[in-house]
Amino acid sequence: MIDTHCHLDAVPNPEISAAELEILIAIGFNPERARNCLALTQQFPNVFATVGLHPTDANMFSSETVALLEALVLKPKVVGIGESGMDYYWDAATPENQIASFEWQLDLARQLEKPIVIHCRDKDNSRKAFADCAAILRNAGWTQGILHCFAGDAELLETGLALGFYVSFAGNITYKTAQKIRDAAVLVPENRLLVETDAPYLAPIPFRGKPNRPEYVQHTLEVLAGVRQLEYAELESITSANARAVYKLS
Repeated sequence: MIDTHCHLDAVPNPEISAAELEILIAIGFNPERARNCLALTQQFPNVFATVGLHPTDANMFSSETVALLEALVLKPKVVGIGESGMDYYWDAATPENQIASFEWQLDLARQLEKPIVIHCRDKDNSRKAFADCAAILRNAGWTQGILHCFAGDAELLETGLALGFYVSFAGNITYKTAQKIRDAAVLVPENRLLVETDAPYLAPIPFRGKPNRPEYVQHTLEVLAGVRQLEYAELESITSANARAVYKLS
């Protein structure tokens, strides 16, 4: 099984997770965390990394940060850019810095022909981050990417799918209140589906409220299989093939 998105450097005893799963993608979302993830790729043969700047870290966006990340992204076993995108939930970075950082990462992904990992989170009862994210993606026109931990609206989903993006579902799809996420999961073509944990965040039921771990991805897959009316083993095969395709893993 493959966990397509985890913050493995924040998970205690990562060697346990590395032993449990076929492949793990460790998300390096700022220079420090990217270095941590790259170190894990050297420690474990089945761990790969992304390098980028999270929207909540976008106030770090500068020529110095760009130079650091552009150097790190050329390291071995870097398979993606990000996570990037838009986040208006936390108000941690200005929209202007988020947009500049996002557009730069989309351009970098195009130059390097790597998928970009998209984070998008809005405030409750708002869809401005979703709308801004969709507009930026349409304007960039880059066709390799992942809508990670999808909980967006119809416009964002339609935009991503039209561009050729994959759509990944995390532990929150298992929550009783997540019917909109389960509804969205039905709309994603089979050859674009992915599963992830976002560990140590968003632990699925039955671990909700506790730190998440990459090996818990099986619980997300179980729920997604039920939503899609597929056998667990069949969906595992599908999502693993999709993960290898989007991240260009042999």
